[in-house]
Amino acid sequence: MSADRHDNPTPDQSPLDTGHDYDGIREHDNVLPNWWLATLFLTMAFGLGYWLYYHVSGAGLLPRGEYAAELDAAAQRARAAAAGRGEPDDALLKTLAASEQTTAAGRRTFEQSCVACHGAQGQGVVGPNLTDSSWIHGARPVEIRRTVAAGVTSKGMPAWETVLGAERVDEVVAYVLTLKGRNVPGKPPEGSVVAP
Repeated sequence: MSADRHDNPTPDQSPLDTGHDYDGIREHDNVLPNWWLATLFLTMAFGLGYWLYYHVSGAGLLPRGEYAAELDAAAQRARAAAAGRGEPDDALLKTLAASEQTTAAGRRTFEQSCVACHGAQGQGVVGPNLTDSSWIHGARPVEIRRTVAAGVTSKGMPAWETVLGAERVDEVVAYVLTLKGRNVPGKPPEGSVVAP
């Protein structure tokens, strides 16, 4: 910016004119509005405070840390609930499988969480077919429950008890027990054949 431009403006030139012309649009050196400057400085102060609190001092948990803490708390609650009620046995799980209310609740959970891998009818997609007589990790109700609750990470099966809780896992197992022996066409048998 030259001094003479502001000291002696031409009739068609404002004292704030920078002398730049872009497609007929003159650039002026206007002062930014106070509300804009206030927003800028408040944002900068907030960003500095956030960085100091979460990244420097470590006092606050970042979203990933909060998520991990929530998962840990859910796992502790599940362990406490399981310890308080004891582990279910084959007889209890078979009794639950005979309850229409329990299997209906298990079916809803199955449709929300299990269909992607096991198919809508349990016929198997990525995961094994749950309707045939071949089972990879055991066909007894407690073995099925152990597989659902603890998962099989090597096969991509997540541990559902920390996500669903012990009661919903029991409901899903009760529903899966109703699928056994239906022999819905789908994924070929895997594992060992188990007598009904």
